[in-house]
Amino acid sequence: MQDITTIDDADTGAIADWLALCLAKAGPCAITIPGGSTPFPILADLIARHSASVDWAGLQVWPNDDRIVPEDHEASNTGKIRALLEPFGAQIAALAEGGAVPHFALTWLGMGPDGHIASLFPNTDPQGDDPLAIRRLTPDPLPAHAPFDRITLTLPALLDTEAILFTLGGAADKRAVFDAAMRGEHDLPVARLLRAAAARGIPVTVFT
Repeated sequence: MQDITTIDDADTGAIADWLALCLAKAGPCAITIPGGSTPFPILADLIARHSASVDWAGLQVWPNDDRIVPEDHEASNTGKIRALLEPFGAQIAALAEGGAVPHFALTWLGMGPDGHIASLFPNTDPQGDDPLAIRRLTPDPLPAHAPFDRITLTLPALLDTEAILFTLGGAADKRAVFDAAMRGEHDLPVARLLRAAAARGIPVTVFT
């Protein structure tokens, strides 16, 4: 049975408040967070509203995925996360092909209109029993705004977690794809993750 909580019309401050509560309950922990444009306004609100209460020194932050570019490149998720959170004492981990990852207190994900999560695009055919935690791969088609090869956490790595958070950014097309995934109406990467999360009893919270 799926344990999914959907919260509609929340602003970045409300999501930041949710994150602060999650981190307070977890204590020192590792989390994985998305790149792209969605998380950074939320993280900025987390800092503005809760910087004094978050145990930054006890927080290890892993990107879900990254573009194969130097960290000082504008397309680097790791570089942006490091620039924002490292000054507060958070430990930022860079993904390495074939590397290992910890158990996460929280897997925070975005999702594309095509149902991709992290850099697990439909063409990559992500598998729940992937023996690797981190893979290098090439989306097809390459997104026009970021035409780079990727490095990404695999489904097993994303699912090695206490809880999953989705932030959909208010996009109606994403909401439709996510709702169809919850109903089991397609086999896109997001649907594969939700099925596996349900099988493992991992709670999922979705801010639409």
